[in-house]
Amino acid sequence: MSHIDELLAIMARLRDPQEGCPWDRAQNFDTIAPHTLEEAYEVADAIARKDMADLKDELGDLLFQVVFHARLAEEQGQFQFADVVAAIVDKLTRRHPHVFGEAQVASAEAQAEAWESYKAEERAAKAQGRPPGVLDHIPTTLPAMTRAVKVQRRVARVGFDWNDPLKVLEKIAEESEEVRAELAERHPERLRHEIGDLLFACVNLARHVDVDPETALRETSLRFERRFRRIEALLAERQLHPQRVSLEELETLWRQAKREEKKRE
Repeated sequence: MSHIDELLAIMARLRDPQEGCPWDRAQNFDTIAPHTLEEAYEVADAIARKDMADLKDELGDLLFQVVFHARLAEEQGQFQFADVVAAIVDKLTRRHPHVFGEAQVASAEAQAEAWESYKAEERAAKAQGRPPGVLDHIPTTLPAMTRAVKVQRRVARVGFDWNDPLKVLEKIAEESEEVRAELAERHPERLRHEIGDLLFACVNLARHVDVDPETALRETSLRFERRFRRIEALLAERQLHPQRVSLEELETLWRQAKREEKKRE
């Protein structure tokens, strides 16, 4: 028995109505989906930490999620794990005619363009006779910034886009002023709307200069955490807590943490 067959057998046993695990038997697609997302993020975290041993384990956890969903579908008579494998094999072969066929692709950029074209054709086929929409099939469950990039890329492909990042920067300034105006009113719904517009414009700028906004924000958050932990360490040397000192002193320590970090770069 191969390892994948063994994993499929374990999954079937876990879901066995009589001898299976009560927790696993109680699950369905909706309850498992959050775990699938969590495991995908843990894979990304292991990659970011360059921890190959952890990555191996996390990839196993993510594979188990695929097996779990396939088992649920098999129980409902929808499809099996083998069908999942067959579907991705077919998709990859179809979307790489320059590898598995006679097509020619000049560069990675050209392949990316071709890939999007193949996906557009597949979306059109799924439309079942109605005109396919440019924004069809963008998952609503994606992280907000990632989904914003996908939306912007889709509409850019049909020409609805600026051709100069400086124009996007002007839009950010405009949205910032609209946030400033709403701050005076403090209307929660309108303020949320305007902040959303500002964030969307910032994502647009990142896309125009080939910066992944999720990565940029994640790195900034980690950098902030490092510096704030340094502030806590400096205060601990004086047996103080951040709540016990003024904002001005915290700002002074923040600048010190930044200087120390720059010296190490």
